Amino acid sequence: MPDVQPLVSDFVLKLKRRKVEGSHAVARQTAELLRSVVSQHRMGSSANQAAALADAVRAVGEQLIAANPIELAVGNIVRRVLHIIKEEDISATAVGIEGLSVTVDSDDEYDSEHDDRPSLSAAVLAAHARNALRAPSLQTLLEDIPVSPAISRTASSTGDSDGKSKSGDKSSTRKLKHDVIAAIGDLIDEIDSCYEPISEQAVELIHQNEVILTLGRSRTVKEFLYAAKEKKRSFRVFVAEGAPRYQGHVLAKELVEKGVQTTVITDSAVFAMISRVNMVIVGAHAVMANGGVIAPVGMNMVALAAQRHAVPFVVVAGSHKLCPLYPHNPEVLLNELKSPSDLLDFGDFSDCMHFSTQDGSPLLNVVNPTFDYVPPKLVSLFITDTGGHSPSYMYRLIAEYYSADDLVVRRKSTA
Repeated sequence: MPDVQPLVSDFVLKLKRRKVEGSHAVARQTAELLRSVVSQHRMGSSANQAAALADAVRAVGEQLIAANPIELAVGNIVRRVLHIIKEEDISATAVGIEGLSVTVDSDDEYDSEHDDRPSLSAAVLAAHARNALRAPSLQTLLEDIPVSPAISRTASSTGDSDGKSKSGDKSSTRKLKHDVIAAIGDLIDEIDSCYEPISEQAVELIHQNEVILTLGRSRTVKEFLYAAKEKKRSFRVFVAEGAPRYQGHVLAKELVEKGVQTTVITDSAVFAMISRVNMVIVGAHAVMANGGVIAPVGMNMVALAAQRHAVPFVVVAGSHKLCPLYPHNPEVLLNELKSPSDLLDFGDFSDCMHFSTQDGSPLLNVVNPTFDYVPPKLVSLFITDTGGHSPSYMYRLIAEYYSADDLVVRRKSTA
């Protein structure tokens, strides 16, 4: 795909140099790039066009994930797009079989039995496939249970009508590509609008005169608190400053500008202040398949303090942060060490740099991790753009977004 390669190379360079800040921006730009990849992909004469398209996405996805393995949102979006291709291919196949079934000779009893059955149009099936990518609420999940088996039964009938379902003409190829591009557009819209459905749930969670504690700076948390304030809720926020980058200072200023009563505390004061808190609300870098959370450093300490004082620990996160991997998967890089200069002024410590052990190792070492891992047992509730979910439910929710055979993004062997 020569036309899109410069875009891929440019984005790979940005990821390597950490030029794209925030999981939201990374997810959106990844989705936009993959939409360009699909758009520029030349659909050849291969019998399985969906597999060829997925292989092109995998080839780019491998490069993006390798460029910044700590940013799990990249892999999440690549896997979402692969899932979209599978769903659209299944939908197109089901539509073809539905059409073929009309021409199959049958007896009168069979025909009379099916005369009253409404036929599923291509648009309906394609819409269902795209809507399935948006994780529904618990109520919707229960209501939609009868729909999936129907589509599965339709798709499974391909084995019986294998010779009749091959419509590998140019029009069907263009339709598959068009539907995938449209579905990726829906995914981008979902990423852009993730804050609104999360914020709408704030009024149900935050009550009058409550005290909220958060750590560092999360845009999702900020929008969540803004929404509660706009609904005339009166509450107070303790903001742990989030050393050593002190992003909590930025959040505190933003909350005060919106009229929220805010108190900045040091990270080490969390245990001292937690007994006054009604609820902890924090953001996340990624939500893993087991319900565990990768979050800014210091978050595990906050979660332990909340558990010790029986304070609810609530995580707010958009669906692009839901990761189908487990913390023990080799593809997951749980942490990254930042520059020691965030912690120490090397001018003040220059004399110490000359001290070393007999084997030449320095006596002074600095460790500056970026993230913490919070196990699911410390999380009370997840608030996503599809509603509130318990940690034990997250693996089922995540399964709605991804295919099991796409967990490891690797281009299929052509040998």
